[in-house]
Amino acid sequence: MGDEFRKRGVKTKLFGFILIILGVLDSLLTLRGGIPAYEFLFLIFVGFCIFAIGAVRGAQQSSSKINEA
Repeated sequence: MGDEFRKRGVKTKLFGFILIILGVLDSLLTLRGGIPAYEFLFLIFVGFCIFAIGAVRGAQQSSSKINEA
């Protein structure tokens, strides 16, 4: 039963991580081209927010497990 609680938020954290990586890569590529890349900072920020939501979901226990303790 403990394994299903560890799996909570994994997909959300992975999606957030992918958005962060895409934002960093895009911003680095546009900076190399000489264009400032302010719109990709928003993508990185959204990725961090989604990753944080997944981390919080992964740390939460279900209400039934809390009631049993």
